[in-house]
Amino acid sequence: MPPAERALPCYAAEPPQEPLPYGRWGEALGEHFRAAAAGIQTDQQLGEPGEITWFPERTWGGRTYVPGTAPTSEGFELFGFVSYTRDHEGAQATDFSAVVDYTDETAEANPDWTLDLSDQEIDHWRGPEARRGVITLVWGVSLVANGAVATAELGPTTTDQCVLVQDRFTLVSLDDYTGDYVEVRLFAQRGAELARESLYEEEED
Repeated sequence: MPPAERALPCYAAEPPQEPLPYGRWGEALGEHFRAAAAGIQTDQQLGEPGEITWFPERTWGGRTYVPGTAPTSEGFELFGFVSYTRDHEGAQATDFSAVVDYTDETAEANPDWTLDLSDQEIDHWRGPEARRGVITLVWGVSLVANGAVATAELGPTTTDQCVLVQDRFTLVSLDDYTGDYVEVRLFAQRGAELARESLYEEEED
């Protein structure tokens, strides 16, 4: 097989290893999520956060990221992640950190959406000739039936994939690199493409 024309970090994050958070573990993560949400600085009245929806965890660079979203009593949506480290498999989680933001763009207000996506930058990456990009955590919900696998695409290259869990998925991908930006695609079990969505809004003419 010939060398790749463009060497990229593909499938570099560990796939999900645990079930979606629930019980005491879900409550512990929720405390960090809500604390980060309480620290959001804005003139908007965000209201009280509702139940948190958790997404499959992914591990990058020795740190595990658990994304989540939550509606608020004022019609906004909180989105972000709780991250932590473990000394070894089975060890207690430590060094917790959480990042949470908000949006007024929700799936309920946009019935034409096929994917409901959120994203946060979690790292940087340097390629050959000092080219730079960012490592982006992307999580979302399939809003169409029969979705099985979501992929991250950077130009012509598939950089990650995740099997859906309760219609939810989490991806980790290089982004904003040499003029290419992440696009998420959703596939059915037999490989038919069901939906695709860029992380970036297209400018209207």
